[in-house]
Amino acid sequence: MTQTLIRPETPVVPPPSRPRRSKHRDPSRFFRLHLPLVLYLLFTLIPFYWMLVFAVRPAGETSLVPWPITFEHFDTVWNGVGFGLFFQNSLIIGVGTLVTVTVFALMGGYALARFKFRGQRVFLLALLCTQFIPGAMMLIPLFVIFKSAGLLNSLTGLIIADTAFQLPLALILMSGFVRNVPVELEEAAMVDGCTRLRAFFAVTLPQLRPALVAVGSFAFIGAWNNFLFALMFASKQDKFTLPVGLSYALGEFNTDFGALAAGGVVAAVPVVLVFAVVQRFLVQGLSAGAVKG
Repeated sequence: MTQTLIRPETPVVPPPSRPRRSKHRDPSRFFRLHLPLVLYLLFTLIPFYWMLVFAVRPAGETSLVPWPITFEHFDTVWNGVGFGLFFQNSLIIGVGTLVTVTVFALMGGYALARFKFRGQRVFLLALLCTQFIPGAMMLIPLFVIFKSAGLLNSLTGLIIADTAFQLPLALILMSGFVRNVPVELEEAAMVDGCTRLRAFFAVTLPQLRPALVAVGSFAFIGAWNNFLFALMFASKQDKFTLPVGLSYALGEFNTDFGALAAGGVVAAVPVVLVFAVVQRFLVQGLSAGAVKG
């Protein structure tokens, strides 16, 4: 006759109760979180609001709220001062720098992430050290090179200069983005018969769309706002960019602040539009590059 062992029942331990949230909001939260954010927002937006007020306020008015609104200052800077041509030059340089930096950063970043070669760490360290060199130290060497090559007073020379300044950081960022794409996906595609180039375009490149947007956005904004290279390498007025045109809008004895503010609005609008359009892809690309695969 077999005997069955009766095990004592294990006491059921209730899960620890979560502390109940107080129905009353923490009054110090406003001073710890919301008030600093509001102050920072005011500190950031008040200069833009003041610039917009000067741009749309009639000459001679001193009111904080512009009324009636006028666009005569925009007409002055666009047609009288020549900001239409400056805007076109900045747009060409920005788009040209975006394309060249993105293409070279994509090729170089893929090579740095997928291949091992002698001196790779030294090369990456050299790229990183270039970010500590001020742009003013590049003026004399670039000026001598551009003068010998006949690239002074040309938009092509400014695109090359901005590309040389933006490319090292773009290479570092793009190599981090490529490392986050699993290499096993490319290997599986090559097992199925794809070449490395076809596997790159079919598998890796679609995964790098947020990275391309992030790198391209930084390159465009950097070239759009670059003042030093455009001032030193372009002495003819028909090659001026918007930052240089704004600097020449300052008169020696008298300054038209309304026209100057209107020019600032014209220069800021494309940057705001770019960030508004690519914000989602930009945040996704930066978060992808920040995680080590």
